[in-house]
Amino acid sequence: MNIAFSPCPNDTFVFHAWAHGLIPGAPKLDVTYADIDITNGLAASGKGPDILKISYAALPYVLNEYALLPCGGALGRGCGPLVLTANDHTGAAGPAALSGRRVAVPSERSTAYLLFRLWAASKVPGGVGEIVVLPFDEIMPAVQRGEVDAGLVIHEARFTYPSYGLNLLIDLGSWWESDTGLPIPLGAIVARRSLDLDAIAGWIKQSVQYAWAHPEVSAEYVASHAQEMSPEVTQAHIELYVSSYTEDLGDDGYNAVKALLGRAAQEGLVPQVDLTTLGS
Repeated sequence: MNIAFSPCPNDTFVFHAWAHGLIPGAPKLDVTYADIDITNGLAASGKGPDILKISYAALPYVLNEYALLPCGGALGRGCGPLVLTANDHTGAAGPAALSGRRVAVPSERSTAYLLFRLWAASKVPGGVGEIVVLPFDEIMPAVQRGEVDAGLVIHEARFTYPSYGLNLLIDLGSWWESDTGLPIPLGAIVARRSLDLDAIAGWIKQSVQYAWAHPEVSAEYVASHAQEMSPEVTQAHIELYVSSYTEDLGDDGYNAVKALLGRAAQEGLVPQVDLTTLGS
């Protein structure tokens, strides 16, 4: 069975057991490691692998071919994207500091960018200016050098941005949680509708449970793909993005996804979808 997910610690932690043949009865996995911007494109092309990690923001574009699985993804609290600047004074100016400014984002179909657009539509007077798409690891250096006025960052940047001398303008996760009371939907696991979705979900759930029960077993695999993160940042990344929702979305998780995509569709940011059929 073919699968594509990122080399980030949360994904390698979650899928280690299945990828290494530790889940009884599960088929062998052929793994492709790719940034989520690439997997979003693979899923939208209809030519992607059997299973993928994609952005929740990309879900409306792939539901004809793929179904949302109830486990394996990244959805939680206190784990949202941040908007950073290099100017100490922008915090005092608030959202107005972004009016007409250049902002770097990691992907035009990322959940981070979708949250940013929802927030900016109501908070930034006149809207932002130019949007520049950069790989997520290039965003903070670009803000630091003044090539862009602000950057939308994800992943381990939550822990490392102070080392770049950058300032937090808004935590979009905190905004979302205070506005909706719901967790933040970030990365989804989808599988082709033609496959046995219940079986795949079961294997992923077992892989998550194995990872929690035996964290030392996956440590070398996770570290080998962690893009030179320190062990402390790697562990913090896993603790932030692998939550109870990774094992099972549950009602709260599904409600969060429906709220995000419903709001975005109302604003014309994503296509309208039948939210009752996400995983079927």
